[in-house]
Amino acid sequence: MKLAKSMAMGMLSLAALAYSCGGGGSSDSSSESSSSDSAPAPAASSQSLEDKYKDDPVFVAGSAKAKEAGCTACHMVERKIVGPSYADVAAKYENTDENVAMLTSRVIKGNVGEWGEVPMPAHPHLENDDVETIVKYVLLLKK
Repeated sequence: MKLAKSMAMGMLSLAALAYSCGGGGSSDSSSESSSSDSAPAPAASSQSLEDKYKDDPVFVAGSAKAKEAGCTACHMVERKIVGPSYADVAAKYENTDENVAMLTSRVIKGNVGEWGEVPMPAHPHLENDDVETIVKYVLLLKK
């Protein structure tokens, strides 16, 4: 009896895990069938930001610096992980010298409250010029 109960709980836990990771949605198949029935979207809107800017020197330099600095542990280009996506930051802030300076300072000194209660830790070990390159890259990524 104990073994059967343990097996049942284990199977239930695995099913819940698979479902929470996206393994149990029939909505995916319905959205795929509805998208295939409709007219194709324009190429510009379906193109990812990474594809859109892949040849831009600001994108290339900033992307490399962001990966090197470890920004990708908490941020992605178009999806929120721990911190906001780069695209969300670009949508919130215009690409001005004042915003570049302010965001560079926030990256180096750390910040909390702009994007919720999860703090962005300070990064005092990063060079100011490198952080500016990363910030310019992030602000380039407007949708």
